[in-house]
Amino acid sequence: MTASPKPGLAANPGSSASGELTTVEKLSSLPWVVASNAANTIFVQFTFFGTVFVLFLDELGFSKSDIGFVLSFTPFAGLIALFVAPWVAQFGYKRTFVTFWTIRKFITALLLLTPWVVMSSPQLAFLFVAGITALFSLSRAVAETGRFPWMQEIVPNSVQGKFTATNNIFATLLGIVAVAIAGTVLGRTSGLTGYMILLAVGVAVGLLSAWLMARAGGGKALSTVDAERKQQRDLTTALADQDFRRYLIGAGLVVIATTPLNSFIPLFMQEVIGLATSAVVYLQTGTLLGAMLTSFLWGWAADRYGSKPIMLSGLVLKVLLAGLLVALPLLPFSRLPAALVIVAIGGVAEMGWAIGSVRLLFVGVVPPDKKSDYMALYFSVIGIIGGLSQLFSGRILDIFQQVLPIVPGDTATIVHPFLPLFLIGIICPAVALIILRRIYTDDALNMGQFLGIFFRGNPFLAMSSLIRYSFVRSEDAAIYHTERLGQARSLMTVDELLDALADPRFNVRFEAIVAISRMQPDSRLRDALLSILADGTPALSVVAAWALGRIGDPGAIEGLQNGLSAPFRSIQAHSARALGTLQDFSSLPVLRQRFHNQEGDPRQNDPGLRMAYASALGKMRDEASLDEMLKFLSETTDLAIQLELALALCRVVGNENYFIQIQRQTRQDQGTAFSHALTALHRLATKKVTQHPDDLREIEPDLLLTCAEKFAREELDEGVAILADFAQQLLENGIEDEELTPGRIILNACCNQFAVSRGQRREYLLLTFHTIHAELES
Repeated sequence: MTASPKPGLAANPGSSASGELTTVEKLSSLPWVVASNAANTIFVQFTFFGTVFVLFLDELGFSKSDIGFVLSFTPFAGLIALFVAPWVAQFGYKRTFVTFWTIRKFITALLLLTPWVVMSSPQLAFLFVAGITALFSLSRAVAETGRFPWMQEIVPNSVQGKFTATNNIFATLLGIVAVAIAGTVLGRTSGLTGYMILLAVGVAVGLLSAWLMARAGGGKALSTVDAERKQQRDLTTALADQDFRRYLIGAGLVVIATTPLNSFIPLFMQEVIGLATSAVVYLQTGTLLGAMLTSFLWGWAADRYGSKPIMLSGLVLKVLLAGLLVALPLLPFSRLPAALVIVAIGGVAEMGWAIGSVRLLFVGVVPPDKKSDYMALYFSVIGIIGGLSQLFSGRILDIFQQVLPIVPGDTATIVHPFLPLFLIGIICPAVALIILRRIYTDDALNMGQFLGIFFRGNPFLAMSSLIRYSFVRSEDAAIYHTERLGQARSLMTVDELLDALADPRFNVRFEAIVAISRMQPDSRLRDALLSILADGTPALSVVAAWALGRIGDPGAIEGLQNGLSAPFRSIQAHSARALGTLQDFSSLPVLRQRFHNQEGDPRQNDPGLRMAYASALGKMRDEASLDEMLKFLSETTDLAIQLELALALCRVVGNENYFIQIQRQTRQDQGTAFSHALTALHRLATKKVTQHPDDLREIEPDLLLTCAEKFAREELDEGVAILADFAQQLLENGIEDEELTPGRIILNACCNQFAVSRGQRREYLLLTFHTIHAELES
């Protein structure tokens, strides 16, 4: 769906107004952000957000309700964003984020005291861990209130998808390392020892990530005037925004579906599937690999095709993920490899959803001048929903654990306490997909079209060509990879082909037009070729006209019609041929008039241009031009024009395949090839006379056998005379009485020509064979 931009959603300019970062300054900050997030991944995996923390709580003896309760603190804390957002804007988005991001690391370090607390009072351990988690969550919520507006400020819209992808790739690489370390540590230790080691390392690396983030620019505090304006908040504007409401509802449904799954899948794998603790930790590698391997593709696609198709595709994969988790216990073979594949699909789905939804939020939903209120409301609502989903999911598991207890050793069952969470994981994303697809966007493609580009042409060749094309430097390499872009016949390569059309090197532009001619119809490619055609430069315009005809897009007709009036005859000729290929019958009167060489028309002295008109008229089977085409054929001495004009005439009769077949067969040994063709025509004529003895009583099929013998002996003059006699019989007796069909008109002209030149004009022989064959088959 294409539409004008939503008010207030202007793209980041190359140079900003006074007091704002330029695009260059923004781009220079992004490496620090990527490095910080990559380091923070280790903190995340070793502390509150990874499998390690869920297993840690389980090791402490917490029930699933207790685990859900503790995990709910983090999303619930997002509610304070509504109250602290004005203060955060005044204090500075960057300063707020870095300050509270650092504070939360020191709060996390308090968890290292857990073994001593457990030893003194196991009951106190729950309150201790829950209290630390609550403090951490509050600090994180304040930090995140500053992060969202800050990131919207320093990440240019044009690279939002690519930045998110790059960020995720590096974060995932370190995440894989962190998971491997965590699995090894927990596998070689017992009790709480391994968890304490991981917590200590996580806190140290977390402090490093805070220092790295402080190196990024932007996020300054508002001026006094702006701060006072921010105090006058108007959340009703955000709530009245229909697209923002849809986004909140859709994102909330996804949170309800995925948050419990992400939290309790480790316990499902341990209790239902029967995997060891270390294997459950290693299982995260599949999720991280799935995310990393597709991160760049998702980001590239989001920047190119828009946020919404990427986001919705991720939702489809989320529905698939939950369905596969339902079926996993029923597999009769080893489930660890299958579980790895399933969680890898989960990583792919999560990456698609994350990149698409975040980009849509920053670029398409939240107006930059109202980012504080919008982001605070978003963070609060999602936090409430996430907290409730964590809270109730743990309680649901405990309830169903009593109703559907897990039988030790029985892992081949679809009915277990986790089943309700999986069903929610199917239903909620499906409903979210219906809601989110109604959000207003200016994306180039919808979800169906986006998925379709991977099933049209050769997507693998397209992707490899895209990557290689982006690195080419020499002209030869550019030409080669431009050719491959067209060979892929995939809409994925459209932008690169358009880029090649703008290359300053002539040969690259020429090859780009040829490559585009192999593509399926696309409005942007068509318009680019029409622009070249309209320029009127013969060297490229003629190739553009030819390419437009080959692509077969009817949208090019008007531009090609204008090409008939171009200042150069070569452009006129190729435009005419393309119109014939496109079967544009609205151009027929103009083409016919020009071909007939009206008096005073300067084109009458250009045989090549007349041939182009004749070719177009032949493709459109214009019977009104037959006499003029036959006259042109009798007068021209150009061998190439003679053969092509004969082809145009045969097209008026119909089915050019027979003509091409005979033409190819007679290139080397004309007599033998014509003899074989005459033998086949004899069988066809005999069958026809047998079927219609009254209509064809004067036809002598055996003449064709006699003619075949003459051609076989290279007695061409005698053979042509006999062939003319048989053609005359068809004319006199007629398959369709005395009606002047195109075939009868052409046969009569051929017989008249044979009387003059015998078999010296090969094109007349070919035309006669074709017409006799067509008449006998009619």
